Amino acid sequence: MGLAELPVVFYRTAGGNEPVVDWLRGLPAADRRVIGTDLATVQYGWPIGMPLCRPLGGGLWEARSTLPSHRIARLLFFVDAGRIGVVHGFIKKSQTTPAHELDLARQRMKEMQA
Repeated sequence: MGLAELPVVFYRTAGGNEPVVDWLRGLPAADRRVIGTDLATVQYGWPIGMPLCRPLGGGLWEARSTLPSHRIARLLFFVDAGRIGVVHGFIKKSQTTPAHELDLARQRMKEMQA
């Protein structure tokens, strides 16, 4: 059980956009609720392992959500400096996480840690 909640910080571009928040807003409300509940579980219970969270290497983690729309969502995040940095979210379409999704998440993580 985590000692305290970790603040969740969403990645923000230099122009002030929050692509993960925008992606979440585009999902059906029921899907958003499941992802939000899963993120809260991470926030209040960190560290958490499988089946909810899986390490992707280099400090990057994925939160795995099974959605009411019968799809699977992934939120990619890191935990650093007492916060959870959410850097990317997508609907999973294949067994493996596509390299371009990981590359994007790692790039955003570097920006947030800089």
